[in-house]
Amino acid sequence: MAQKTEQHLGNISCSICLDLLKDPVTTSCGHSYCMNCIKSHWDEEDQKGIYSCPQCRKTFIPRPVLEKNTMLAELVEELKKTGLQAAPADHCYAGPEDVACDVCTGRKLKAFKSCLVCLASYCEKHLQPHYDAAPLKKHKLVEPSKKLQENICSCHDEVMKIFCRTDQQIICYLCTMDEHKGHETVPAAAERTEKQKEVEVMLQKNLQGIQERKKDVKLLRQELKAIKRSADKTVEDSKEIFTEMIRLLQKRSSDVEQLVRSQQETEESRVKDVEEKLEQQITELERKGSKLKQLLNTEDHNQFLHNYPSLPPPSESTHSSSIKIRPLRNFKDVKSAVTETWTNISVTVTEVDVLLPQPVPKTRDEFWKYSCEITLDPNTANTKLLLSEGNRKVTRMNQPQSYSDHPDRFTDYCQVLSRESLTGRCYWEVELRGRGVCVAVAYKNIRRAGNSYECGFGGPGSSRVGVYLDHRAGLLSFYSVSETMTLLHRVQTTFTQPLYAGLWIFGSGVTAELIKVK
Repeated sequence: MAQKTEQHLGNISCSICLDLLKDPVTTSCGHSYCMNCIKSHWDEEDQKGIYSCPQCRKTFIPRPVLEKNTMLAELVEELKKTGLQAAPADHCYAGPEDVACDVCTGRKLKAFKSCLVCLASYCEKHLQPHYDAAPLKKHKLVEPSKKLQENICSCHDEVMKIFCRTDQQIICYLCTMDEHKGHETVPAAAERTEKQKEVEVMLQKNLQGIQERKKDVKLLRQELKAIKRSADKTVEDSKEIFTEMIRLLQKRSSDVEQLVRSQQETEESRVKDVEEKLEQQITELERKGSKLKQLLNTEDHNQFLHNYPSLPPPSESTHSSSIKIRPLRNFKDVKSAVTETWTNISVTVTEVDVLLPQPVPKTRDEFWKYSCEITLDPNTANTKLLLSEGNRKVTRMNQPQSYSDHPDRFTDYCQVLSRESLTGRCYWEVELRGRGVCVAVAYKNIRRAGNSYECGFGGPGSSRVGVYLDHRAGLLSFYSVSETMTLLHRVQTTFTQPLYAGLWIFGSGVTAELIKVK
């Protein structure tokens, strides 16, 4: 019963305002509207001179004369008496952010679909003709859009369905006869199909890029975990080693203390024994001295002579020079041994510190902490190179210099190596004047004769180049030196031999100078 009532309400509701018909009128195509609703709709179409039915889009010329449909009016009055209404729920009305139905009058409902042919948006009720009328079924319906007017040509007020490939823009058919005449044009749908393929390819590449980067992120996270595990394990092992070292040192300290105390007791016992004997001798000598004094004080000559034979025989003299004090050499030897042990431990700990990776310097002052004095080796210099400034400066000359023959000399390339070998952490700077200099680092066994690539140096150019070497870490970096340090090139490898600084001067009159250490 409720479904039938709703159906009847739908049949006598205005498809424009969606309320019960007020002063209902019926067009020649059979659709009914409120008198004021259809009049307002056609008033908006007066400028075109063509009037249409909001539901089936049938057009009328001239504007139809409307007559009241008395039968529908009576039916509406009867339904009003029953108290039934056909008002939509509040949530169906369009808000400020919603796309409103273009057909609704008064308070508009939310659009359910937008038509790209009609260039209008419809609520579910006003959209029904697009499902019922055969001509409207072919229209393209999309999700509600506020940008439908962007599909209208601003010049000709026509729907833009053509794409101009020459100007890369959407136009209407009249534009092809006007400003886009002679241009390459295709239907917008066809161009969309082509562009869609490109977008799909781009999307695929984008997804592929995302997947690749996710794999890289996963690998990096695994590397981070591995680094943490390795660092934690190293710290744990180091703690165990140092703890054991501390335990051994404490035990050794205890052993040394016991040894020293034992030696102390032995020496003290020896000294006390000698002291005790000396005390006994002192007592005996004092007793004897007392008797001698007593005899000397006897006034009676006969008594003196009588007691003299009873005196004990004189003992051998014992004095301090007969007591030899031993130097505490044993204690000094123990201290020397302990000092030597600590020195060995300290050196070992320092070596461990050297083995740990050191951070790469960032500022020029930090680099200069590792600066080293470098000079150029005349025995390696090509004959067209002139060395000066204490063999720190080299200039390319047009005429050969008077160098003696030497197996280390470069024969074809105008190159020279440093005299000093480079290990550990080193930094040096080269100031270049003129174009045509390569700054390099090489092993001592680089080929000297010939002009093959195995003989040539390579390296970036700049007015001043700084070179940082961490031989143990296998790190070699070249920097452009100004107020800041700009990284030019970096090599991470394993160095198997000491390295030598090298310069290749291939520009006539060009000079390069090793900057003196500050």
